[in-house]
Formats: sequence, structure tokens, C-alpha cells
Amino acid sequence: MDQTALTRIAEALERMSPAPLAAPDFAAAPAFVWHVEPERLEPVTEVARVDLDLLVGITRARDTLLDNTRRFAAGQAANNALLWGARGMGKSSLVKAIHGALSPEFPTLKLVELQREDLPSVARLLNHLRAAPERFILFCDDLSFSHDDQHYKSLKAVLDGGIEGRPENVVFYATSNRRHLMPRDMIENERSSAINPSEAVEEKVSLSDRFGLWLGFHPCDQDDYLMMIEGYCAAYGVSVDADTLRAEAIEWQATRGARSGRVAWQFFTDLAGRHGVSLKG
Repeated sequence: MDQTALTRIAEALERMSPAPLAAPDFAAAPAFVWHVEPERLEPVTEVARVDLDLLVGITRARDTLLDNTRRFAAGQAANNALLWGARGMGKSSLVKAIHGALSPEFPTLKLVELQREDLPSVARLLNHLRAAPERFILFCDDLSFSHDDQHYKSLKAVLDGGIEGRPENVVFYATSNRRHLMPRDMIENERSSAINPSEAVEEKVSLSDRFGLWLGFHPCDQDDYLMMIEGYCAAYGVSVDADTLRAEAIEWQATRGARSGRVAWQFFTDLAGRHGVSLKG
């Protein structure tokens, strides 16, 4: 076999089995996104988030998660957290806002976002984070599983850590619309068809039990909805007559058939645009 053929074989093998990921410069950015194919930690220099003070109607969840995160950033014991409940009520916004609020005090606190479909690679990600001196909030947004989804087994590596244990410098925060990370009808269907109903879905349902903190997010009432919009107006300098603002905000949520933090922000985005106000920064 000639040298050219050997070179082509060597190059093909390198493509099939790429070199190990080089240790990223975690000081280069406050946050990172984990990607696969090829595996890499991509720095995010500006995180899309709102100020912590603008998150209204979730005071208990905010204070609990803030205290847990501050302890973790200071090197003390802290729990993994599952933020579950109503759509659009600020679950993912809270995680990003708390990281932003604590970053000036703890510059080595980093946010690493992990997509649900990339959970099978989480063990390799943890190896990179384990070796770093920084402390990491590993964040997975909109986490849930279907009946034939095996990704939940990979999640146990984050929550339990196997024989090595979860890295001391990593805490895992996840958001979900479901408290048990799987649909209620699936739980009932599997129980009804099982020989031993109490064990039918125990492995999947018990996954949520591995989170030390369960923080529930419930639909907001009209007062909280209006308070959110008023807070955005004050923060971005949008001046509107109070009665007009209230009438337009209520009409907006009526046309959407829903009332949440997301709907409040969408209304405010439209309002700011009509008043020529940029929301950048």
C-alpha cells in the first residue's frame, strides 16, 4: 500500500474519531453552549436575559433559587433544581437572571446550556467541567420525556453522577412544564397496563425526585400581569397614560386567551415599538 493511501486512511480515521476537545478558556465569557458533532463549548459573550427585579409574581421561587445559587457560587452545598409549571411564567428567565445578578459578585460562576437531545453526551461534558476551577450552572430548558425516550438515563449522570458522583463544581437546573417530566396520560396508561402498577413508571417518575429543589410556577392573575407591564415601562422609559395602558394590556391578553409573563413581554414589545423605543440592552 502506497503512502498516499495510508494518508487517506489516517485522515478518514481522524474524521471518525476526532481529537479530544481542548479545554476552553472559561474566562472568555460568562456563559457557554454545549454542542455536539463536533463537540465543543461555544462561548456566549452576551446572554439574552432580563433584570431580576423585572420578574414579578414569582417571589418565593426567585428567593429560593437565588439563595441556592449564591451558596453554590460561594463553594457551599447546593441542590439541583427543577423549575416546573405554567408556560411563559419566567422559568428559564429566572435561571438566566439569577446568573446575571450573581456574576459581578462571583465572576467564576458560569452558565452552560445543554440541549435535551444532547443528554447522551453529558458524561463527556461533565469531564470537561470537573477539571476546571470555575463553578458551573448546567442548564437544560424545556426538559421532558416521552414513553420511548431513553435520554432520561443520561440525565442520571448529572443528578447522581454514578460512582464518581456529580462534580462538586456543577449544579443542574432544568425547566419543564411537567412536574414528573412526562405526560400524566402516559403515567396512567403505563400503570393501567402493568403487571405491577406501582413499579410501572417508577424509574421515570422517580427522576424528578432526584432534584433537591422543586419550584412551582403557576399562572399569574391580572394584577401581576399588569404589574409586569408597568415594570417594563418604567425600566425602558415608556410613558403611557395608566388607564390607556390598562385597557390595551387587558385587550391584548384577551385576544391571546392567556395571561403570563411571556404575554406581558409580547404586549410590551408591541407597545415599545409603537412608541419608538428600542429594547436593545
